[in-house]
Amino acid sequence: MFEISLLAVAVAALVPLLLGMVWYHPKVFGTAWMNIVGITPDMAEKAKSRMFPMMGIALLASLVFAYVLAHFSFAWGVFDWRGALELGFWIWLGFQVPILLSPVLWDMKPWKLFFINASYQLLAILVMALVLVLIP
Repeated sequence: MFEISLLAVAVAALVPLLLGMVWYHPKVFGTAWMNIVGITPDMAEKAKSRMFPMMGIALLASLVFAYVLAHFSFAWGVFDWRGALELGFWIWLGFQVPILLSPVLWDMKPWKLFFINASYQLLAILVMALVLVLIP
């Protein structure tokens, strides 16, 4: 029987939130992302009042993802950083990429949106997988 490290899950769950703060910052990809999805500066300013509830929901979703990823890690026999990166890549390719393709294929969004979001997801999942393996 294996035991999931709740500390590792908690730390891994913080990764997407912290990375997202940087990734979607206006000086990184935030301005391009806002332009593509149609968010105006006025809309962004109004959304600030809902930031904490949205972050709470995002953290909860991230905790669930990290916990499930820990189970995948065990089921796949991942116990080192190489295995973590491989697991993260396959989870991203098999589960995230097909979902992220939908807006491009069906909602007529530009490929740039796919690349901004998909690269964020890839990096977040890789780091989460590493955290789950490296923190006992």
